[in-house]
Amino acid sequence: MNILSLLIFLPVLFGALILVLPEGLRYIYRYITLLATLLQLGLSVWLYIAFKNGAGYAGVANEGQYQFVEKVHWIALNLGSMGKMQIDYFVGIDGISIMLLLMSSVVMVIAALASWEINKNHKGYFALFLLLDMAITGVFCSLDFFLFYIFYELMLLPLYFLIGIWGAARREYAAIKFFLFTLFGSVFMLLVMVGLYFSVKDPATGAHTFNIIQMMNPANYDKDSIFGFIGQHMLLGLPARTVGFMVLFVAFAIKIPVVPLHTWLPDAHVESPTPISIILAGVLLKVGGYGMLRICFGIFPEVATSYAFWIGLLGVISILYGAFNALAQRDLKRLIAYSSVSHMGFVLLGIASQTTEGVSGAMMQMVSHGFLSSMLFFLVGVIYYRVHDRDIYSFRGLGTLMPKYTVFIMIAFFASLGLPGFSAFIAEAFSLIGAFNSHNFNGLLPAWMGMCGALGILLSAGYFLWTLQRMFFGETKLKGGEVWKLALVDISSREMLVLVPLSLLTLTLGIMPSLVFVKINDSVLAFVQFIHK
Repeated sequence: MNILSLLIFLPVLFGALILVLPEGLRYIYRYITLLATLLQLGLSVWLYIAFKNGAGYAGVANEGQYQFVEKVHWIALNLGSMGKMQIDYFVGIDGISIMLLLMSSVVMVIAALASWEINKNHKGYFALFLLLDMAITGVFCSLDFFLFYIFYELMLLPLYFLIGIWGAARREYAAIKFFLFTLFGSVFMLLVMVGLYFSVKDPATGAHTFNIIQMMNPANYDKDSIFGFIGQHMLLGLPARTVGFMVLFVAFAIKIPVVPLHTWLPDAHVESPTPISIILAGVLLKVGGYGMLRICFGIFPEVATSYAFWIGLLGVISILYGAFNALAQRDLKRLIAYSSVSHMGFVLLGIASQTTEGVSGAMMQMVSHGFLSSMLFFLVGVIYYRVHDRDIYSFRGLGTLMPKYTVFIMIAFFASLGLPGFSAFIAEAFSLIGAFNSHNFNGLLPAWMGMCGALGILLSAGYFLWTLQRMFFGETKLKGGEVWKLALVDISSREMLVLVPLSLLTLTLGIMPSLVFVKINDSVLAFVQFIHK
C-alpha cells in the first residue's frame, strides 16, 4: 500500500472505528472525524511538497506523467474467444490531481469543524461523512475508469442520506432531486464506459482494459470497435465518439453544474446542513470539472475541439444566468448557491478555450472557489445556527452587533467578486485571458464570450455589495428584536479556527498564485499539447 492508498482509505478506517464504539461515546465521534481529516490533510501537504514537476504526455498519453502510482491487478477473467478482461486497482496523481486533492483535504477539515452543530444520530452522520471523504479522494486518484466509476457512484449514497436525514424542512425533496439528477448522468456514463472497454486493448497484455491512460491513446483502439477512430460507427444518427462525449459531458455538467442542469444545486444547498453545503460547493462541483478535464476532453479530444464553441457558450450562459439569479435572491444560502453556478461557469469557459491560460485559470478557479465557497457557507451557518433564519431582509446593521463576523464576511465577499489581491481575481482573469486568446490561438471561441464573462464579474460585485449593504450597514434592525440581539453573539474561537486559515489561503493564493501554477503548469501544458496534437 503506497501513500495514495493510505490517503484514500484512511477515512474509512476511522469510520469503522466510530461504528464499533458504543453510543455512550458519541461526543468523541466528532474528534475522531476531525483527527481523520487532519491526518489526511497532513498526507496531502506531504504529497504537494514531494510532487516533482516536469512530467508530460510526450506526444501521447503515458503513465510516466503520473506520480505515486500504484497498480495492482484486481479482476482478471479469461473470456475464451472474446479475449481477457482486465480491471486494475490503478491510482496515481499529476499536477491537476494534486491541487484538487490538497484543496479537498482542507475543505473536509473545515466541514468536520462545522459538524459540531450536528445534534442527532452522531454515529450515522460521522460514519457517512468519512465514507464520503474516502469516495471523494478516490475519484481524484483513480486512473482506471472502473475504479473511478465506483468512487464516483459511492459519493452519491452518503450524500443522499446526509441531506435526507440531517437537512432542513424539505430535505427529502432535495435529497431525491440530487439523487435522480446525479444517477441520470452516471447510468449513461456506465454505458459509455462499457463501450470504451470493448474498444480499447492494453498493448502489453492484449486484454480489454478500463485504463484511462490507454483510452487516451488512439493507437490502442480496435479499428472495428464502436469508439474506434477508423470507420463510421453511428449511434442515434451521430458518430459514436460524438455521442460518447455528449453522454460524459452531461454526466459531469450535472456535477459542475452547468445551466440548465443546475436546478438540483440551490435546493440541495438550502436544505443541507452547513457542513454538507460546504462539501457540495467546495468539493463536489470540482469533481465535475475534474471529470470534464480527465475523462471527457482526455478520451474524446477531437470531439471536444469540434464542440468548443457550444461548451464555451454554456459556460457564458452559466456565468450570467447564475449571477442574475443571485441578484434576485432573499435567502442568503440560495444567493451563494447561484453565485457558485456563476463562478463555476468560468471553469467551463476556461476549459473550452483549450489554451494554457484558460485551463490554468479554470484550475485556479476550482481551487479558489473550493476555499471561498467553504468560507461563505460556513459564515451563513454561523448566522443560521444562532437565530435559524437566513432571509437577507431579516437583518440590518449586523456590523455593529458582530464586528469580527462582519470583517470575515467582507473578506469572503470581496474575494469572491474578484478583487485584486485575492485568489478569485487571478482565476477569473486567467480564464478570461484564455477566452480572449482562444480567438487568435486556435479560433475556437469568439472574443465576445470573454466580454460576457467580464460582465459576470460586474454582476457578482452587484449582488455581493448589495447584500453587504442590506445586512451589515445602517441602524440595527432585526426581525427577532431583542431576542435576536442576545443570540447574535460574535464568532467563537472554533469559528475563528476555521475562518482565519481560509482567509489567509485566499489572500496567499492571490498574492502568490505560483503556489498553484508551479504544480499544475506541466500537466496543463501537456494537456493543451495533447488535445491539439
